Amino acid sequence: MVQVDAKGRIVLPKELRERLGIAPGTEVEVREEDGKAVVEPEPDPEQVIERMERLVGETGAESDLKPLDDVAPSARRHREAVERGAREGDR
Repeated sequence: MVQVDAKGRIVLPKELRERLGIAPGTEVEVREEDGKAVVEPEPDPEQVIERMERLVGETGAESDLKPLDDVAPSARRHREAVERGAREGDR
């Protein structure tokens, strides 16, 4: 068992940190789930990029896309951000 200190902090046992890949400086998400506190390490940025690339690839060929002039401004900004991210991933 671990204790919560006066500032609300807890220390995760070393074995648990090692199994979860939580090293000093790792960002974690803390949320309530079914009345319990869940601590989960944020995903590795490389995994996020790979997932985005896979999702972009699954959405179809670029030729299937409407010209940017024919889409809503919010969709245009989203598409531009995805394309920018894909280009940066190619570097």
